[in-house]
Amino acid sequence: MAKPIVARWEWRTFGAEFEESEKRIRMHEQGNFKESEEVYILSRNSDENIKVRDDLLDIKSLQNVNEAKLEQWFPTMKATFPIGREQLVELFKVFKIPEPIFGRKEYSFEQFLNELVRPNQNLRLVNVKKKRYIYVINGAICEIAETEFDGVALRTLCVEHEDPELVLKTVRELACEDYPNINYIQAMKKTVGMA
Repeated sequence: MAKPIVARWEWRTFGAEFEESEKRIRMHEQGNFKESEEVYILSRNSDENIKVRDDLLDIKSLQNVNEAKLEQWFPTMKATFPIGREQLVELFKVFKIPEPIFGRKEYSFEQFLNELVRPNQNLRLVNVKKKRYIYVINGAICEIAETEFDGVALRTLCVEHEDPELVLKTVRELACEDYPNINYIQAMKKTVGMA
C-alpha cells in the first residue's frame, strides 16, 4: 500500500558556497544521488512550483509559512502529456493568468510549450539542471545540490520534514540558520530577471 503524501516543511537557501554547513552535512553518510534536467514554468502572478520532468507536469503549492519563515509545500497536481483542456484550465488558474483559447483537445509537451507557454508574456520557461546529493539527518531529508538555471550555476542546501521543529533543529545543527530561506521559484525569478 502506497504511503500517503504529506505536506512537508522546507528550509532552503541558494548561494555560491556553504563551506561549514556542507562539511557538517558530509559528515553523515550520503543516502542517494540524483541527476536530472527539468523545465520550470514561471508565472509573473504566481509563486507556485510548476515543473516538467520525465514528461510529467508536477505542481507543488505553498500551503503555509510559519513564524520561523519555514515554508510548507504540498503536491497538488500531476499530469502526463498529452495534456487535456480540463487540466490546462486548472493549470492556468495556478498561473493566476487568463487562460488562452485552446485550439486543441489535448497538447503534446512541445505543443504546450510552443503554443501556450512561449507566446504568453506572463510566463517564462527556465531550463534547470540538478545534481542532488541527498542525506538523512535527524530523520529529515537534507540535500546539497548543484543547480543551473538557464546556464547560471548556483548551489543550494535544503532541509525538509513534516515536523517544522525538526527542520529548525537540523538547520541549527548544520550551521545554516544565518542563511536566508529562499525557495526554488524565488531563486529562479531573481536569476532570470523576473523577480
